[in-house]
Amino acid sequence: MEYKVLYRKYRPDCFKNIIGQDYTIKMLQNAIIHNQISHAYLFTGPRGTGKTSTAKVFAKTINCQHIENGEACGKCPSCLSFDSSPDIIEIDAASNNGVDDIRELINNVKIAPTEGKYKIYIIDEVHMMTSSAFNALLLTLEEPPSHAIFIMATTNVESVPITILSRCQRFNFRKFSMEDLKKQISYVCEQENIEIDEEAIEEIAYLSEGGMRDALSLLDQLSSNHEKITVDKILANYGSISTKFIRDLIQNIEENNVDAIENAIKDLQNSSSDYKIFIKKLIQELSHVAVQLKQNPKARRLDYSQVKAIIFELNECMNKININVNPYLLVELILLDHLAGSKTSPSIKVVEKTEKLEKEAEKPVETFVEKEEKLVSQEEYSDEVKTESQQEEFMKYFQELKKIRINNCFAGAKKDVLMKYQKIWNELKHSLDLKPEILSIISDSSIVASSSDYCILTSKLSSTVNLVNSKLEDLSREVEPSFSEHMHFICLAEEEWLNEKQIYVNHLKNGEKYTIIFEETIDDIKPKEQSDLELVATNVFSRDKIELI
Repeated sequence: MEYKVLYRKYRPDCFKNIIGQDYTIKMLQNAIIHNQISHAYLFTGPRGTGKTSTAKVFAKTINCQHIENGEACGKCPSCLSFDSSPDIIEIDAASNNGVDDIRELINNVKIAPTEGKYKIYIIDEVHMMTSSAFNALLLTLEEPPSHAIFIMATTNVESVPITILSRCQRFNFRKFSMEDLKKQISYVCEQENIEIDEEAIEEIAYLSEGGMRDALSLLDQLSSNHEKITVDKILANYGSISTKFIRDLIQNIEENNVDAIENAIKDLQNSSSDYKIFIKKLIQELSHVAVQLKQNPKARRLDYSQVKAIIFELNECMNKININVNPYLLVELILLDHLAGSKTSPSIKVVEKTEKLEKEAEKPVETFVEKEEKLVSQEEYSDEVKTESQQEEFMKYFQELKKIRINNCFAGAKKDVLMKYQKIWNELKHSLDLKPEILSIISDSSIVASSSDYCILTSKLSSTVNLVNSKLEDLSREVEPSFSEHMHFICLAEEEWLNEKQIYVNHLKNGEKYTIIFEETIDDIKPKEQSDLELVATNVFSRDKIELI
């Protein structure tokens, strides 16, 4: 009998077997039950989250002859012949992305279904289609034959034109939770008689990064030698790091054990562990510590502001790794910098000074020296408060600047300009003339909207978003020769960009126009004593961690 890999063997064949996407499944079933099936759907989300599987189940259910409460019966001729049905056409847009392929599809759309009620086109990785192919598909999506339904799936919705998005019902697929992954891995192991310990299940779930296909593929590979799967085997073969190792490292940070930290980093380096997995796991565990400290500030020996600073700096480290020889050295320096006796963050200083003032106030009699010390402490505390006030002033200015730049970009947004600038941006990624920091920014971000002199950037990394917005002028100056314009950049997190884009689409639908706003209108609220780098950086990092060059 032909062997079938686990992720294919356990691919869901009905709605009730699809896990982790409850909202989407409920909406699709309701559409079937109430006979409100749209002509076009777009499934978006990370890889391995069930987009294609859901599309197939949806298509199967739509054509079922005996639908029961929004579920396919699995027994009628349509259900039994689903895999070979001529009415279900699956297209991989990665290899069939040209305008000729789409024209052939459009010609076939006019032909009525052979067996089922609908002719259903499942287009996977739709973002890989060319602009010409999208344009050819546009009219058919606008007014398709009554018997045709399009279900498109993509891992990169940013590359799908707005004109296509506005003609589809969009469903966002989220990554699977650790609990969902562990539950499914346990179920498959039970069905396949695979021996595995609980720690190994958790490690597989972690390494899959929210993707069920990745989790089952990893399980498939580990079970191939028919031995019990242990966490040690996974750690040894996949460069992963145990949770115990991470927790011990954090404990050594709390105990200021420099030798133990150094030895731990050396062990990681010598074992060829994946530094990206190490940093991600360390950040994840530190985030749990941060939550503990918020619930009870005395729960750990670390301070919340210290933990927050370490997390932000480790995020920043992920950007710098691309241009550094030894990533472990960077991580070690970050951890050592936050040991007791190293520089203390402003928030810690403020707490210490406040406590000192409270104790001084309780004394019934003060000597002249004590009074002088108290006055000095009060002045230092005042300076800290003043710094926080400056940060608030800047963030107010920065938020206004961001609104203006987003507005001005949309006011003059043009598709041909966007394509031109995206090409320039991709070429700059290979430039040898740019500063390493600017090159890192360009490598980790992309242009998603542009006019002749305004560009909106986005990045999956929050650290890159913060870095770009702290170096807006430097970035403009460095890339100006390539763009032949003085560009005005602003960088948004992916979720923020999606919100802004939806607002833009709504404005277009309502016939509302954007008008240019001059940046000089907010000069009166721009802080005079801080550089652009300080403006953003002091809001994200501890001030004493910032070094201006």
